[in-house]
Amino acid sequence: MAIPPGSKASLPSAIKKIAPEVLAIQEVDHFLPRSNSLNQTVEIAQAMKAVDWAFAPSIIGTPGEKWRALKESDESIITGESITSKKIGNRKVEGGYGIGFASTIPVTAYERIELGRSPVGMPLLVPGGEDGKGRPRFIYVHDEPRVALVAHLENGWSIINTHLSFVPGVNFSQLQKLKRWAAQSSAQTGNKIAIIGDLNLPKGLPVVGSHWKSLVTQNTYPSWGAKIQFDYILTKDTLSKFKAIKTTATGISDHLPITVEIE
Repeated sequence: MAIPPGSKASLPSAIKKIAPEVLAIQEVDHFLPRSNSLNQTVEIAQAMKAVDWAFAPSIIGTPGEKWRALKESDESIITGESITSKKIGNRKVEGGYGIGFASTIPVTAYERIELGRSPVGMPLLVPGGEDGKGRPRFIYVHDEPRVALVAHLENGWSIINTHLSFVPGVNFSQLQKLKRWAAQSSAQTGNKIAIIGDLNLPKGLPVVGSHWKSLVTQNTYPSWGAKIQFDYILTKDTLSKFKAIKTTATGISDHLPITVEIE
């Protein structure tokens, strides 16, 4: 959910465009100065009138600037319950960056899956100019630790939200790990499972050689002229009724949101 340069849209206005019951979000800031020290996950949850929300930091600090990996003393899953149960007092909140989840359907439990990181980065083509539409340029980017946040819903679904590595091969290996985890979890809980997020894999690759299928086929990046699909909703279960809903730019992200309605 990286906000495009020059964007003046707000998180609440973006949420109104999507009107979700369940929302998995990536590239989320948690009390970082660059986003006015806001808890973006809470702002989103409030806008959609969610009953549950959670944030899983992949790093402490700001990506591309100064950051560190999580320590054992850091909270790996932050929820409304965990915030209210702790006495913060005058202690400075250490900001983080990661993935979030908000739901109007009650969540019975959260889990976190560590996916590691690529030991090497790679040059990435990024848009230029203040509006993000200038001449693209290559910059070398180091990978950061990747995680998945699992929300077990009261309605019998388990949602795995993730943002995989941009390094080819590493992202595919991370996705395979999530698929294996999903199979074991489904066998234990009986829940239907969906993998949702920015998988950094082009169209078709996330389902190649597997029984998983993509519920949405829509180019999602960049939001101002989408030419490639990086974002997916994957499920292994046979669904009798579902409908992919075509979405447009919210003004708050450099990716287009994807939406599916399941009956």
